[in-house]
Formats: sequence, C-alpha cells, structure tokens
Amino acid sequence: MSVNDKRIRMFFSYYKPYRGLLAADIIAALVVSVISLVLPLCVRYITKDVLRSSGGNIAYSLMAIALVMLGLIILQSACALFYDHKGHDMGARMERDMRNDLFAHYQTLGFSFFDREKTGAVISRVTNDLLSIAELCHHGPEDIIIYAMTFIGALIILITINLELALGICVFLPVMFIFSALYGKTLKKAYTQSREQIATVNARIEDSIAGIRTVKSFGNEELEITRFRDANERFYQSRAAIYKHEARYYTGISIFFTRLIMVVTVVFGGLKLSGASLDIADLLSFLLYADYLTAPLPQLARITAQYQEGISGFNRFMDVMETSGEVYEHQNALNISKVKGDIEFLQVGFKYNAGNDYVFKDLSFKVRSGEYIALTGPSGIGKTTLCSLIPRFYEVSSGAILLDGRDLRDIGVQSLRKHIGVVQQDAYIFAGTIRENIVYGKPGAPEDAIIAAARQSHAHSFITALPQGYDTVIGPKGVTLSGGQRQRLCIARVFLKDPAILIFDEATSALDYESEQAVQESLKALARNRTTFVIAHRLSTLKDADRILVFNGQEIREQITFK
Repeated sequence: MSVNDKRIRMFFSYYKPYRGLLAADIIAALVVSVISLVLPLCVRYITKDVLRSSGGNIAYSLMAIALVMLGLIILQSACALFYDHKGHDMGARMERDMRNDLFAHYQTLGFSFFDREKTGAVISRVTNDLLSIAELCHHGPEDIIIYAMTFIGALIILITINLELALGICVFLPVMFIFSALYGKTLKKAYTQSREQIATVNARIEDSIAGIRTVKSFGNEELEITRFRDANERFYQSRAAIYKHEARYYTGISIFFTRLIMVVTVVFGGLKLSGASLDIADLLSFLLYADYLTAPLPQLARITAQYQEGISGFNRFMDVMETSGEVYEHQNALNISKVKGDIEFLQVGFKYNAGNDYVFKDLSFKVRSGEYIALTGPSGIGKTTLCSLIPRFYEVSSGAILLDGRDLRDIGVQSLRKHIGVVQQDAYIFAGTIRENIVYGKPGAPEDAIIAAARQSHAHSFITALPQGYDTVIGPKGVTLSGGQRQRLCIARVFLKDPAILIFDEATSALDYESEQAVQESLKALARNRTTFVIAHRLSTLKDADRILVFNGQEIREQITFK
C-alpha cells in the first residue's frame, strides 16, 4: 500500500465514529440538490403547460404549484440548515479527534524529534494545520454530493430539452476541467508553502518570547523585530501567491467560461427559436439549467482552495503521525514492580543519527545498587547523553544497558521510568500552583505526602512563607521563584515519586552559594539508599560520591573510589 493510500485510509477513519451523522449529512445534501433541480422544472411546467392551457382554472393550478414549491423550499431550507450546522459540528469533532491523537503521539516521540524540531513548528501543527481540516471534513462530502448531483442532473435535463444545444455546451467542459486541474496543482504547492511559512512565524515568536530576558539583556529588540518582519514578510508573500492564483482561477472559471457558455446558449438558442425548433419556455429553461450546469464549476475555486488548504494541513499532521518513536518497545516487554538498582553498561555506543559519528563507543562499567556515582569531564563530551540512555530518552546505537541483569529493551518504557527520577540543570516548573507542581511527581498523592516531600527537599519553609502557601500560583516556568526554589520544587517531585534510581544533571551549577547549599542538602537526603548518578564539575557536588568516573567521551578515563 502506497503512502498516499495509507493517508487516505487514515483520513476516512476519522469519519468512522460519526457514520450516522455523515449519512444524515449526505442525505440532507442529496435532498437539497434534488429540490434545486426540481424547482426550475416547476417553472417550466407553469410557462409551458399551465399558462398555455385553454381550459381549467389557471389560478387554481398556479396556487397548487406554488404550494408545492413552497413545501419544497421549506424542506430544502431545513435540510440545508441541518447539514450546515451538524455537518460543521461533525468536522469540528474530527478536528478535535485529530488534535488529541497528534498531542498523544507527541508524547510517544523521543528526545531526538524535539531536538531537531522548533517548538513553534510543533505548536503550529497542533493548532494552525488542523484548523482547516474541520472545513474539509464537513464540506468535502456534501460539496461532492451537491455539485455532482447538480451537474449530472442539469446535464440530463438539458439533453432532454435540446440535444444539440447540450452538446454545444459540453464542448467547453473538458477545457474547464483541465484548467481546474492545472490550477489545483499550483494551489496545492502554494498552500504547502504557506503552511511552512506560518510555522516559521510561530517558531520566531516562540523563540523571542521564551528568550525575552536574553533579548532585553543584550538590547537586541530591534534585531528580533527585524527577524520577525522577515519571517512575516515571507508568510505574506506565500499568502499573496495563493490569492493571485485563486483570483486567476476564479476569474477564468466563474466569469470567462460561464459567460461564454451563456452567450453561446443565447445565440444558438435564438437561432433555433427563430427556426421554430425551440420554443421560448424551453429556451428559458435551458438557460436556467445551463447556469446550473456551470454553477458548480466556479465553486471549484473555493472547493479546490478549501481542499488544498485542508489536505496540506492533514499531510503535515500525517508527517508527524508517521514519525515513529525512536525508542522501540516490543510486545513482550516486562512491567517491573521492584528495582534493586544494579546498572551495567556493556560496550555501549551511541550516535544521534545514522550518518553521524559516535558520541561514544564500546563503553563498559558497572554501578552497584545504592552507589553514588559522580560523572565528570569536559563540557559537551556526552555525560548528559550517557545518563539519558538509562531512562531510554535515547536508544543505544550498539551494546546494551542492564538493570538488575536485564536488558533495558526488555522492560516496558513507562514501567522503567517509574523507577527513575531526574533532576535537571534547567528546573522546569509548570504554570499553576506550588501543589500542582509537586504532585506532578505522583498524581493523586495525598496532602500529607506532598508536604512530607516538600519538607525533605527543604522547600516547605519558603512555601509556607508565600501568601497562599501551597496554593500560590506561580508564573510560567516558575519565573516568580528563585533558581534555588525552583530546584527544590523539582527535587520535591522526585521525593514524592520515590524512585530507586536518581540522575542529577548539574542540578546546582547555576545557583548561588546559599541556594546551592540548600539544594545540596536536599540532593544528599534524596540520594540516600538509591542508585545515584550525578553529572557535576564542582567539588562540592563531587565530595559525597562513592566513586568518580572521569569521562572523556570514548571511555572512562579514570575511576576514583572513596568508599
């Protein structure tokens, strides 16, 4: 099965939960289309038969037909109201489902994906790329039904009115379809470029806002404004290209071809009228249905634009959905409930991508349960990457890592990570309350456990000094807290999680002396009786280690044992 076939099947799979609503939407669209074709026939019947009738009550006949037409109009309006409301609701639900699936899939992707993707582009796929899909999901089926029915029905009726005139009009149709197909390809390319450019704009905004303190500290506001204007200008140019192509397409179909068909119909219809081979009622009906025949074609501009925009967003959605997680988990992976904490690296090698050089290779060492290991060496040599292999944030490129004698790849990823706690240099705090940030380590934990974790991390005293204590709302990324306070909150999370294995990634390197002492006390308490890896350069961090491993990227150059 080709990639396109898979994507088409994936797209239609989102209709499955709403099959009943889709069927009702299509039926409503069919009714609207049929009534649209019937109403001009009523007019033809009045002009051709009723008004020419010499007997009977003309007023009574007109009133009866008028009531029939009124009933049809009411039914048509009700059906149009239904598919416009419920159809849009169905499209919005499908958009919601896709957005939920996309966000859930993001959670399965490894660090490598986020290392290479800009945050703004990631956000753009969840927001902008899916906005137009609701319109495509709703209007796609109903537009196809309405315009196909209108076109085919009008063509059949035109043939029954006058075959020669109908064939004359049909000469123009292949040209119009070719014209539409050619511009459809151009619009698809333009919409794809526009999607890429808005993702760049979002990434530019995210970069600037996230780094606003750095921007202002360097006085580079004008530089950021210039960069944003450049990205925004490229986005404008992409939209301008779309509007140009749409305008040409709409003008060609809606004005030139349709008006040309009208002129041909009037001229040749007039000739037939003068030759008595066509009467005035048939000519008027023919003009009405000729307009019905060509009316869907101008709408192809809107439909094509809508389709291209929607399918462009869906393709970008599928680009992510088809990206598999870098961490593989086989079906028979074990869920472990207890961990002793023995870890062994067996000739481990790692590189970020297939074509890249190894960051390290053939690395072997053992760590006993409960041992406190300090890992040091030059910056950028791969210490953080090495520790990131233990919770399988990245997958080893060669060799194996054993936990209690079992290959990590034989353990379920979520099961493994439940037994590992990580405290990073850049302590991340979520927007919300102090309590919400601590309980993130163990959702649903009781109040006494939360407070106990805060006490163990030496965070309870500063928390209770805040105006609302544990219910104090802190800004995004914890900007209202000091660096030491943020770190202690992160450590409280890990205390609450109570893992068997700890990883500290230079957790005190950015702190002042007083904050460092408080955090060091928290780390020391947390590391007690747990297998602990500490990445550090400061002597204050190294002094509590049982063993120091000096790492040079390709091997453990030196081991210093204290206990």
